[in-house]
Amino acid sequence: MLLPLLLHLLLLPFFFFTPSYSTTTATIGVNYGTVADNLPPPTTVATFLRSQTTINRIKIFDTNPDILRAFAGTGISITVTVGNGDIPNLSKLPAAQSWVSTNILPFHPKTAINRIAVGNEILATSDKDLIAHTVPAMKALHQALTLANITTVQVSTPHSLGILTSSEPPSSGQFRPGYDKAIFAPMLDFLRQTKSPFLVNPYPFFGIDPNRPDSLNWALFKPNGGVLDSVTGLNYTNMFDAQMDAVFSAMKKLGYDDVELVVAETGWPSAGDPGQPGVGLDNAASYNGNLIRHVNSGQGTPLMPNRTFETFVFSLFNENLKPTISEQNYGLFKPDLKPVYDGGRKVKRHMLKTYHNILGCETVQAMGPTVAQGPSSSGSGVGGGSSSKKWCVPKTNASEKQLQANIDFACSSGIDCGPIKDGGPCFKPNTVRSHAAYAMNAYFQASGRHAFDCDFGNTGVIAYTDPSKCYQQNNFLKILCE
Repeated sequence: MLLPLLLHLLLLPFFFFTPSYSTTTATIGVNYGTVADNLPPPTTVATFLRSQTTINRIKIFDTNPDILRAFAGTGISITVTVGNGDIPNLSKLPAAQSWVSTNILPFHPKTAINRIAVGNEILATSDKDLIAHTVPAMKALHQALTLANITTVQVSTPHSLGILTSSEPPSSGQFRPGYDKAIFAPMLDFLRQTKSPFLVNPYPFFGIDPNRPDSLNWALFKPNGGVLDSVTGLNYTNMFDAQMDAVFSAMKKLGYDDVELVVAETGWPSAGDPGQPGVGLDNAASYNGNLIRHVNSGQGTPLMPNRTFETFVFSLFNENLKPTISEQNYGLFKPDLKPVYDGGRKVKRHMLKTYHNILGCETVQAMGPTVAQGPSSSGSGVGGGSSSKKWCVPKTNASEKQLQANIDFACSSGIDCGPIKDGGPCFKPNTVRSHAAYAMNAYFQASGRHAFDCDFGNTGVIAYTDPSKCYQQNNFLKILCE
């Protein structure tokens, strides 16, 4: 059985008693790569994302006009990418204007292009010509956009963590000598002036150390001993935070710690070469789910508390033409739009709005029981006797303040709380206790239905009698709450 995706339970009490976290939600996007010969057409992908998910932004690795046309009118924001080889030419304004005229103007604003990524991981190429022309190309493209009266499209460039010469401990993070003042200082200054983010691609998967037994858990946000930064006295319980803070430290050393950080890529392969450490369905499900919960929590990092990070998961699909097995298996979905792994349903709960989603009363499968069978027959989607059917409800002595904190936490953790909003089918009765019962149970069902998923600071209790009235009709959920 796959582990629940949204554990990191040691932080739950912290969430409950930190009000500023409860209302802040990060934006989760996906990288839509196309290095494959079996993917659905862009129009199908656009329809799927718009109608079946709550994903509101994607990042593509080119300016594919078929994709840009397919996403017109969807409201889904798109980051487009300039090819690495085009960078030197685009450092000149006339070429930048021509590029904007060809790749942006025919589509914007009907297609919501909101960012241009100038190349991808340029420093990793070690091509001095590309590196030297990156900032000039960024400036020229921004000027070209301004001359075209487009003020809503940001310009930036994504970086691997190879830009750092030091990252352990995180407070020691600094950019590579020679590039710090020559490349990154002017780049960060440009980003500050244009209110654009610094894009990074942290991959804890690549930081797994076979010689450190706790390294895998540290990378997956699972319980571990943590890693102490002896300079700051801060303890890091996951590698993602350590990587982000190392980048932040490098930015701060140059005086640009006020520039926003965006996670342009991060993910985990669900398959790989035999013996390759860390790959697998369980770990991919754990990493993606824990990541989404972590960045949505508003907790931030030890050096950047109370911050959320716009985050793009890599990737939307498995891409069968990538060169290695692990590179081919980063996808959340298969080409037929089915989840890659069972945990994909759990990952999807942060995105999907269809009847596959866990809406709070119970887990209902698409081809589940009929109305005639009644609500207790469907259970929780888990086979077995009555002991497998359980729900999380508020304790009778829980205060409204505690229950409101539970609602805020659950709804900021990726749960779909639309049904308890004004106008939703479960809005009435409009009481904190009723809404908390919905939100707490939704979180409990989605997180794995373990006892600790219903603790909520000792305000929740597991019930074995269905407290709700939930039915399925014509394979679509009809939620009837009283």
